[in-house]
Amino acid sequence: MFSGILAAWREVPAIVIGLTGAILLTFLTRRRWLVLLPATLLGWVFYFFRDPERSPLAAGPEFIIAPADGRVTDIELVDESHFIQGRARRVSVFMSIFDVHVQRSPYRGQVQGLRYKPGSFAPAFLKDTQRNESNLIGLATPRGRMAVRQIAGILARRIVCRVNIGDEVVTGQRLGLIRFGSRVDLLLPPDVVVLVSVGQQVYGGQTVMAKWP
Repeated sequence: MFSGILAAWREVPAIVIGLTGAILLTFLTRRRWLVLLPATLLGWVFYFFRDPERSPLAAGPEFIIAPADGRVTDIELVDESHFIQGRARRVSVFMSIFDVHVQRSPYRGQVQGLRYKPGSFAPAFLKDTQRNESNLIGLATPRGRMAVRQIAGILARRIVCRVNIGDEVVTGQRLGLIRFGSRVDLLLPPDVVVLVSVGQQVYGGQTVMAKWP
């Protein structure tokens, strides 16, 4: 919870201040039971922005770790022209409002591509979200290129990216977050072996998602 308080203050200080003010004001009225509503909302904001420490379930240079918490909704071959520049295996993870919304690096490497694209806010669980606001983080790793795409959803209104071109990242390092329901695509070389299945719940920085051939 403490990490959630710090993260909420960093990301949405106006909401934290507003809800805290509402709680204080209710104590000045005779209807103190009204404190339950702003207190519940404030607790949920702290819960949403929690940022637990994670470590991979399996160690080894062949393993690629999940970049986000959520449910695997799609695994397919696609054309990725912006960073991988060719065929890529896309593993999509839908994050509900109950999942941790911090994104993490799936593998060690250098950030060599960033591409933010403004757009709409269609439900992130839909397969076709090409028009949604998104941000692609391209990683050049010792074994090949891969990318993490942050996609805003119907409730998400801000994508946060905390890395820059040239940054060296390690497996599990925090890359950013998306607020209030969204999707993350992991884009891998087509010969990578995917170890998860559609419908599976995965955890960013912890679940082994794929491995190099």
